[in-house]
Amino acid sequence: MNQLRLGYLNNVTLIGRLVADPELRYTQKGAPVCDFRIACSQRYKNRESGEWQEETLFINIVAWRRQAETANDFLKKGSSVLVEGKLRSRQWETTNGEKRTTIEVVARRVQFLDMLQRDTDDSESGSTVVTESETKQSDDIETPF
Repeated sequence: MNQLRLGYLNNVTLIGRLVADPELRYTQKGAPVCDFRIACSQRYKNRESGEWQEETLFINIVAWRRQAETANDFLKKGSSVLVEGKLRSRQWETTNGEKRTTIEVVARRVQFLDMLQRDTDDSESGSTVVTESETKQSDDIETPF
């Protein structure tokens, strides 16, 4: 029997809201790194009680370079984002000698899902205005056929 060769896949897609403001820092070589944490919720119906329940996961996200600076500039606590990336595990030792491990998502793509608000009288009423330049028109979308 031939051995089955499997490829490797490490891909994560998440939608959630930031639980705190992002934190921007720089490496010793000057590369920007932005860390933030999102909450992803899932609703399900309990088979025994028949009641709806909600489960929330808190996930650490790391963005690098220009994406890190953009995330720091436009995201804040409560912002809704879509994150695509890969899982990474890190280990370190505390000052007390305790070993710690964390799993985080290294972002390849961070898409802001909240609509931008303009500084006009409409913003007081809670309405959101998106300008034409902020959205793609159907004529601008390229199709492969």
